[in-house]
Amino acid sequence: MNTPDWSKNENGLLPAIVQDATTKIVLMLGYLNQEALAKTLETKKVTFYSRTKKRLWTKGEESGNFLHLVDIKNDCDNDTLLISVRPDGPTCHTGSDTCWDEENTSNYGFLSKLETVIKQRRTAADGSTSYVASLFEKGINKIAQKVGEEAVETVIEAKDTNDDLFLNESADLLFHYLILLQAKGFTLEQVVKVLEQRH
Repeated sequence: MNTPDWSKNENGLLPAIVQDATTKIVLMLGYLNQEALAKTLETKKVTFYSRTKKRLWTKGEESGNFLHLVDIKNDCDNDTLLISVRPDGPTCHTGSDTCWDEENTSNYGFLSKLETVIKQRRTAADGSTSYVASLFEKGINKIAQKVGEEAVETVIEAKDTNDDLFLNESADLLFHYLILLQAKGFTLEQVVKVLEQRH
């Protein structure tokens, strides 16, 4: 981290964006002065300067919901901090995960959206004609069989030279694997956590 430019804002305070190191969700915005930064680095718990209390304030000192420091970065002008943390519980004083009332869960972009669509189609009213609903209706054996079929087709295309066919079979495999995960009651996030533990 470069030395922050404390002179750019009045009262020597710099804004700090606090982000969950794992999910990348923005949790809150606070302000630090030099003393707050020093205490944060020393204790590894994020400490702010409270503009209302006019004193240093360690997040969680009353609630127990500390923000454990992972990393601090400056922006390009050295006048804003990005603080990566591991939060103990909700961050907002309202009890919400974030100060924007958002859930702090892992987001895998389109794959997270696809998981939601699969879940919605699984729980759709009886008589749904969607492919996903029909697979769930046929049960775990059929879903597992589809994953196996798609895996074999992906391997076959991997040994060939048609990149488009390989990518399409890979997409089919991933799609059916997400269905299998939900059929077993699991999520992609749980699989990622296993991988992280192995790392």
